[in-house]
Amino acid sequence: MSAQAKQLTRTARGTHSRSPVRSAFPSSCHSRQHAILVPYADGGWFLKACQCHTDREAHGFSYGLNWALASKGVVVKDRAFYNMTPLELKKRGTVEAERLSGLPLHIRGNVVGGTPDISRAQFSKLLKLVSTHLSSVKNLYVQDGAVGSSPICDAKVRVIADNPSAILSLSSILWKLPSRAISHDTCPLTIYVASSINTNVKGILGKASDQASVGFAVADIERSSLILCGKAFLASNVIKDALRALAAPVLSARGGIPLYARLLVLHDSVNLLFAPEEIIKSCGSIQENLISTDAGAVIFPDGSAPFFASKDNMPPSLLKKLASVILVSSDSTMALQSVSQISPGQAAYHFLAGYNDGNFFPAYNRGPSTVDPLALANSLLFELKESSSPCFLINAHGGGKLISGEELVKLTESALANKLPWRKAASDTIVGDLKRKYKSFLLGKFQKLPEEFTF
Repeated sequence: MSAQAKQLTRTARGTHSRSPVRSAFPSSCHSRQHAILVPYADGGWFLKACQCHTDREAHGFSYGLNWALASKGVVVKDRAFYNMTPLELKKRGTVEAERLSGLPLHIRGNVVGGTPDISRAQFSKLLKLVSTHLSSVKNLYVQDGAVGSSPICDAKVRVIADNPSAILSLSSILWKLPSRAISHDTCPLTIYVASSINTNVKGILGKASDQASVGFAVADIERSSLILCGKAFLASNVIKDALRALAAPVLSARGGIPLYARLLVLHDSVNLLFAPEEIIKSCGSIQENLISTDAGAVIFPDGSAPFFASKDNMPPSLLKKLASVILVSSDSTMALQSVSQISPGQAAYHFLAGYNDGNFFPAYNRGPSTVDPLALANSLLFELKESSSPCFLINAHGGGKLISGEELVKLTESALANKLPWRKAASDTIVGDLKRKYKSFLLGKFQKLPEEFTF
């Protein structure tokens, strides 16, 4: 805190201690005038008077919560409802609505493989407008949650919204947290939801707002913040893309490896599964065995955890260490075997390529990423060597078409049982062509690869 801010704090405390305000309410509903130190969205501090009533702490008022919100530029006008249950939220007037797709997501900060489509100044201006809007509404709704089901390695999230429906929607994505857990966290993420803000706010983004008539999402990696305007709180896929990008640096700093992967449970074993999205969506048998159907998993020395809440919204018990790592690629030329066991170096190589029938998606990620894929591949290689987890490569193309979900499950179970099916190897020419494709792409993108990375 700057010297100016400290002086303002002392002034605020002095004002409160010397100048009590006479209540206009009965003595049982006594009120006091407080000066609250509030940061501007683009820097600096200002004092704002706030009327608060001591009998409201159990009904939407908490000094600690109000101070925490003020540090985010949001001043509670009347009440802030904290960590309400779904039933409580419904009593406050939630409205059921269909999920949306196709809404724009704008990200600024350290985004790998792309250039930010908004500037720091644009985000600061938008954040200031949204904070002012949230400070003007009568009732606020605040919910704490986490990306990552394990408290050993998670990214805590605070949602500040202007309506209960947004809280109910976002609560289905985030894992639950104990009360006040976020107050002890050093780098929580913040989601600001301004569903009823004037649509003129779109003008701040300029051309980036052309498709934002319904709503839009804007994330700033450096500020660990996500702004959802309009109906963007209903766009779960957009929100998850943003949260993956925002949470990855936090999870990495806490010793985890954030991956665009899923956790597959077969016969009480937990397996790390990398697979193209279209294959996952077409394989109902695989989805039934996933802890969470959404991509996003973090692995760490003590185990692993999914990013987003599971189907039954119940956090799994501390997950076992990985029994295996399964990488699914799609190769119609059949240069890849239907299933084969590979070394950690080969697994890291195929992970980095993310090959899917002629196209490459580094680290299997098609969304915005804030962690260098090569750094992730190196971390994965180190973890695989330390854990000695077996690695398998499965070709999702069999006989010129994508294999079914049942076939993919059978291949996976055969691999885990060390009963690899035999198939005649492809010709050296076909295999050589695919190797050259891999090499050309990876060296063109990453220039130099570790010697252990092999096809």
